[in-house]
Amino acid sequence: MLTVHSPAHHLHHGVELKDGTVKPSFESPDRADTVLARVRASGLGPVAEAIAQPREALTDVHAPRYVDFLETAWAQWTATGRQHDALPLVWPVRGLPVTDEPQHIDGKLGFYAMDAGAPIGAGTWAAVRASADVALTALDALLDAPAGTGTGARGSFALCRPPGHHAARAYAGGYCYLNNAAIAAQRAVRRGARRVAVLDVDFHHGNGTQDIFYERADVLFASLHGDPARCYPYFAGQAGETGAGAGLGFNANYPLPWGTDWAAYVPVLDEALRRIRAHGTELLVVSLGVDTFEGDPISHFRLRSEDFLRLGERIAAAGLPTLFVMEGGYMVDEIGLNAVNTLLGFEGRG
Repeated sequence: MLTVHSPAHHLHHGVELKDGTVKPSFESPDRADTVLARVRASGLGPVAEAIAQPREALTDVHAPRYVDFLETAWAQWTATGRQHDALPLVWPVRGLPVTDEPQHIDGKLGFYAMDAGAPIGAGTWAAVRASADVALTALDALLDAPAGTGTGARGSFALCRPPGHHAARAYAGGYCYLNNAAIAAQRAVRRGARRVAVLDVDFHHGNGTQDIFYERADVLFASLHGDPARCYPYFAGQAGETGAGAGLGFNANYPLPWGTDWAAYVPVLDEALRRIRAHGTELLVVSLGVDTFEGDPISHFRLRSEDFLRLGERIAAAGLPTLFVMEGGYMVDEIGLNAVNTLLGFEGRG
């Protein structure tokens, strides 16, 4: 299996507001470095760097003014004399007008954010742009690989950092800025796929991906995640959120209780995969979060490292060309093992 990455991810690491304290973000460069080291040590397959992609691939998914904001936010922030990470000060909550973009950077930061977990620093734009390039490069490699040629023909791995599944059409949050999985899924549609599915196995609901495809029938979104009654992002991910308009019935949420283990997880995974096959899916994008691991510091499932091998096997059994896009996982010592176990299981090497 081909792995695509970018060293530009090192340009981004900031602070977050968590537990009432501003502290270094759990989403650190060590995460991707650890996964890449495990990819190489395991002999998973070739490793390549991302190829720069056209900006239009971003605005095909995200609102153009939001992309403009991400690109210029650091310059606007430092123009006020501040050199530390930019975080929101105020959010447009219920009852406040939410359509007009403020002129001042402090207002813009809240206008385009769902939380204070997506800091913007000097290298953030370069890192998030490169992360999207990683997803698109890996997607193109998968689609361009002739069927039946072995490695690379069935699966590819986009080692994206920062992650993306909390980034919606016009807001950032949860360490996410550009929605790498959604950008790749949209590229697949542009390249001729009539039915695409995104399977999100991160512990946290992919609210951003849901937002982007909620009114579309060509991209099915299915997510297994911690019940939002108790788990971030709290305000999305309930089972009753099934799509709207043309997308009604094409959004499938599977909220699971605190402490879910593999025995409880697997029948729900099988149901999600059944929905994906029934969709007539031609290409599958997997938002691969391994924060379902039992030791993850900010999540609450109890999957073990060997369970990720089985996860990959079950995804492979769907028989679909599959792009894996790296999302969460914050037990840095284990993230490489668990992510690569999923890929090895998919390859039948578990």
